[in-house]
Formats: sequence, structure tokens, C-alpha cells
Amino acid sequence: MTALGITATARRRIGDTAFYSTSTVLAVLFISPLAWSFFTSVYGSRATGGEPGFGGDNYARLVDYGAGLWQYSWNSIVVSFVAVAGTLLVSVLGGYAFARFRFPGKNLIFLGALAILMIPHPTILVPLYTMLGWVGMQNSLISVGLVLVMFQLPFGLFMMRNAFEALPKEIEEAALLDGCSSFGALRRILLRAVVPAMVTVGMFAFLAAWNEFLTPLIFLTQGESFTLPVALVSLRSGEMGAIDLGALQAGIVVTAIPCLLIFILLQRHYVRGFAAGAVRG
Repeated sequence: MTALGITATARRRIGDTAFYSTSTVLAVLFISPLAWSFFTSVYGSRATGGEPGFGGDNYARLVDYGAGLWQYSWNSIVVSFVAVAGTLLVSVLGGYAFARFRFPGKNLIFLGALAILMIPHPTILVPLYTMLGWVGMQNSLISVGLVLVMFQLPFGLFMMRNAFEALPKEIEEAALLDGCSSFGALRRILLRAVVPAMVTVGMFAFLAAWNEFLTPLIFLTQGESFTLPVALVSLRSGEMGAIDLGALQAGIVVTAIPCLLIFILLQRHYVRGFAAGAVRG
């Protein structure tokens, strides 16, 4: 009995040790590139303006580059806001409709939305650019955000439909008996129950929009309209197009900070939302 108990305890310890060791190694592997970028951004002769050492000159050059760091950051914020707001609006309403209503072609429409995932992103950017030109929305931050909404719809609809289907129908029926309309029940009651799923959809939309490079590169033609990823790729100085590595690494650190903060602040809702939206109740 004691031997079996010791064996079970030993196995548990071995399992815990293997788990935490693997997690630590993976964490180090993921953190290393960002740590290296931060170190490179504050160390070196260009970081101090002379002798090797620690300094902030790379960040100073980044702030003054082109139209200015704040302008590029603002452009990224606008695109991300449009993408997140549009994705949440369409995903919540669409997910609620797919989960609660019956209408002709319901499953076909849902599969059509999911089929967007099978279309290579770059192949339709040029047709979209042409179509937006017809309505006068070329070189527009709003148009970039709307295009990114389309690419986030499959995931958003899938998550929100499953989140609404996981809720008991009795909650909605009680609201309807009290005089609420379907939209009123959604707005007053159901939205509060699917907040974790909404946070998950919003986080994915933000991360995709904030870090998107190809779409802004094609749709934005004026330098002052560039988002942060496009501006960073264009960050070159010196002869023969030499890359200012220090300022570039500073830009990577600045770009990563909002993503890290948002994930840290919302990770509890993110984990709950992923579990609620990915598995039907």
C-alpha cells in the first residue's frame, strides 16, 4: 500500500516536473525574441549617440521618423478600432441570428461565411482595392478596417453562434414573456452572458488589425496614412538603403506593448470565452 502510494506520488511529481519544465522552456523561447528586441533597442552606439552603452536615442529617432510615431500609432488605432467594432457588431448580431432563428438557407449562409477562411488573403486584395475605388474609399483607414472585418467574420460568427447556443433558451423566453423583443432580450440580458466570447472575438480582431501589414500596404498610398507595421518596414536611413536596426527594434517594442497589455488585462475573459465559444453546450 505504501509502495503504491509512493509510486503514485513519484509519478505525480515527475509529471508536474515535466509539465513545468516544458512550460518554462516554451515561455523562454517565446519571450526571447522580444527580450532581444528590447535589449537591441536600448544598447549600442546608436542608442547612445556615440560610445557603446545603454541609451534612448533609438526611440528618439523612431519618434521623429517620417510623419512621426504618434501619427502612425493613431492610424493603427483607427484601423484597429474599426476592425474590432465592426467585427463585434456583425459577429454578435449574426451569431445570435444563426443560433436562435430559423430562416431559408441558414446553414448555407453560415458555411459561406466560414468559406472565407479557404480564400487566400492576398488573392482578393486587388479586386477589393478596385471595388473600393469605385466608391471613393481608396487610401482610407476606414476601408482598411472594413476589409479586416471581412477576414475576421468566420471566426467571430463561429464563436458567437456557439456562445449563444450554449445559453439556455429559457433565459430568452422569460425575457420575451416579460415584453422584451428579440433585440431587447439580446441587448438587456444575453449580451452580459456572452461577454467572455465577445472579449475573445475582439482580442483576435485587434491583434489581427494591429499587426496587419499586407492590407494597409496595398490600400494606403500616402506616407502619413501608414500604420505602424508599414512604417516600420519603411524605416531605413543612411546610404544604399541601410536599415536603422536600433530604431526598428524600438518600433517592434512599441508595437508589442499594446498587445501585451490588452492580453494581460483580458486574459481571464479570453480563456473563458474560448472555452464557451469553442464548445457547444
